[in-house]
Amino acid sequence: MESFRQMTNTCIQIGSENNASSMKRPSLLSYSELGGFHLPSAYKLCAISKAAGILARYRKLSKRHHVKQPYCTRPTLTTCYGLKQLPGTLRLPGGFEVPLNGYTERLLAQPGVEVRSITLTQRSLSISVRKQTQPTACMGIMGIDRNLDNVTLADTDNQVQRHDLSKASMVKAGCREVRSHFSRNDLKIGRGIYKKYGRLEKNRVAWLLHNVSANIVLQARLKRQAIVMEDLRGIRRLYRKGNGQGPCYRARMNDWSFAEVQRQIQYKAEWNGIPVIYVRAFGTSAKCSICGHRALPEENRQLHCPSCGLTIDRDVNAARNILARGLRFKPVGSVNEAMVQELQRRVILKVDADQSTSKPITNEPRS
Repeated sequence: MESFRQMTNTCIQIGSENNASSMKRPSLLSYSELGGFHLPSAYKLCAISKAAGILARYRKLSKRHHVKQPYCTRPTLTTCYGLKQLPGTLRLPGGFEVPLNGYTERLLAQPGVEVRSITLTQRSLSISVRKQTQPTACMGIMGIDRNLDNVTLADTDNQVQRHDLSKASMVKAGCREVRSHFSRNDLKIGRGIYKKYGRLEKNRVAWLLHNVSANIVLQARLKRQAIVMEDLRGIRRLYRKGNGQGPCYRARMNDWSFAEVQRQIQYKAEWNGIPVIYVRAFGTSAKCSICGHRALPEENRQLHCPSCGLTIDRDVNAARNILARGLRFKPVGSVNEAMVQELQRRVILKVDADQSTSKPITNEPRS
């Protein structure tokens, strides 16, 4: 691992000096320089690939911020060539063998699962796998509304379900409280304590989100339902300093793990062949899910529609609006909704405009 780290730093230095911006040029410049390291060629190619990725990230960040010269400090070992799975172990190029636990061995033994690459550190082993999945023939749709303290579901079977995430919010609030009272002047020790509570918060919250996302995907797989979620963008800009919001409120909202919930649901759904659809997020929590009129907020996260008189929970209303928007994509349909292909004809713009928009093309003979 130390030799691989040194090879990566050598490739980074050579690529920076020669302003190499592609994968081919760093390979030609640095492969001969790596001859002094007594490692198989598979590790040399992976070190060049890792250095090229680090340099690409460095150039992207340097256009907007002042960043230091990249340098690999952690001893690692990465390879994607010459991997061979044996009973209970995984053999790497050069004769190295890594023992596997029972869960990992059962996962890799599933049909269609292929090991693509591994990353070995002093404390962990990360295995990247690929699986050939068949798309699921969905018979319904599930709308998902992500909130700070819960995830609300509404499906085409007219069922509503809510998963509680208040424990994740409590864990984040506790870690923020501890960090806010830390007043030691030693910068090095302060960073160490911040990292410690950051890892603690990340591990606890990731476990809670994993349970929720796994249950959601399991329910979608058993009911054979597609998943519809909001395409949330620009959330962090709403809670910046100077927007007229208190620091505690901004801290809670900026700790919202909406993207992590989306990431876990998406990759688990793709692993099981379940399609994921994203819809526009504007107005899902404010418009009535029955008539589309703007609803008025009430106490306890309730909404009241002055047009149709509906009183409904805000999260349930948003989940139903997301479900309704997902129905436009028609991932499912009844037998009598089969489409008939029409004959296509070349249309001249600005001449046959009325024929391309209003009149259907038929096979009837012209008189």
